[in-house]
Amino acid sequence: MSTAGDTQGLAPSKDNQKSAKLSLDGKDFDLPVYEGTVGPDVIDITRLYGDTGNFTYDPGFTSTASCESKITYIDGEKGLLLYRGYPIAELAENGNFLETCHLLLYGELPTKAQQEDFNERVTMHTMVHEQMTRFFTGFRRDAHPMAIMVGVVGALSAFYHDSTDINDPVQRDIAAIRMIAKMPTIAAMAYKYSVGQPFMYPRNDLDYAANFLHMCFGVPCDRYEPDSVFAEAMDNIFILHADHEQNASTSTVRLAGSSGANPFGCISAGIACLWGPAHGGANEAALRMLEEIGSADRIPEFIKRAKDKDDPFRLMGFGHRVYKNYDPRAKIMQKNCHEVLQAIGADRDPTLKVALELEKIALEDEYFVDRKLYPNIDFYSGITLRALGFPTSMFTVLFAVARTVGWIAQWKEMIEDPEQRIGRPRQLYTGPDERPYVPMKDRG
Repeated sequence: MSTAGDTQGLAPSKDNQKSAKLSLDGKDFDLPVYEGTVGPDVIDITRLYGDTGNFTYDPGFTSTASCESKITYIDGEKGLLLYRGYPIAELAENGNFLETCHLLLYGELPTKAQQEDFNERVTMHTMVHEQMTRFFTGFRRDAHPMAIMVGVVGALSAFYHDSTDINDPVQRDIAAIRMIAKMPTIAAMAYKYSVGQPFMYPRNDLDYAANFLHMCFGVPCDRYEPDSVFAEAMDNIFILHADHEQNASTSTVRLAGSSGANPFGCISAGIACLWGPAHGGANEAALRMLEEIGSADRIPEFIKRAKDKDDPFRLMGFGHRVYKNYDPRAKIMQKNCHEVLQAIGADRDPTLKVALELEKIALEDEYFVDRKLYPNIDFYSGITLRALGFPTSMFTVLFAVARTVGWIAQWKEMIEDPEQRIGRPRQLYTGPDERPYVPMKDRG
């Protein structure tokens, strides 16, 4: 396959068209080629089956653009992550999570009046229906918080019927606000249930991250005032995880939404996908590795094992599937991580001491530097969340709280896309050909 035509510069959508030529069985087929604003061009194969009788084969869809989107862009070679065109570092250093939510949902940074209105709308929706508290008593006391999240978030559609009509833009917006507002409350309730403490109602006088910490660590008998360092770290964790292009859980939300499912059910599906250890559980795996190492004097032993290609051991939390350079989120998370560790006194936790020493060695070791195996966001977020007091079972839950705005923004974009159609991937069938039914008495 070859492409023809010169690059036309930056294009806002699929207006500038080139073409690719496919030769198959002695016939040539012209396929449209579209340019994005930045990033690789895409070859349009929507008519491929109709024109040629063939499908494409792309396990994991790693070379397939499943949609057109204006929300998030990643350049793995450059270590670049943009939300609506804004570098992630600038958003994390200068803004806050709810400002980022407004950006992802509506496409632009808010004015002061817009931000105040948005903040108030989110704040007014942070409580959940009181009857939802009964759901939690139906779970075993040792239920994984993610199992609780999948069930309770899906059940929101049974309580908020006035925001499930996906064809009504007003209801779509209400559903988006409700999801962003209620997810921290539900996550905190899942945590409280797992440790046997009473649920804490949200406080309207606190910002988003501080309120979440209050609902997780506060108790009715004493007023909890979140530490500003902890609240800032939590807010940045939310910003850095808010969206990440068409990853597995986001694609799951879009696929579920393509059938016309209500937004609460779609987000529940995304949470279920995120639960997978290959997706949302990477920071938990990194922390388990640190616990396996145990003490700083054992680090050289594990470094040696990581360099041995015949040893199955791998350093978790280093390198990234998408980023072939330094993960841009990791630089920000590193700063917050060190601030939190300093605030709590990392010397009190041997696992955190191991993390700091391993980070130092890996950043200086020629083997890791040459291969660009830098600590990624999962390495730092796992350490930070541990330092904040969260058990590893809550790590993916916090990921879900942050990613909710990305999921709902992607869902809204899909619903409003005139080219949207129900997802229906194809397959390469390698099973038996058609064969007749054999009666039981003749099966030998």
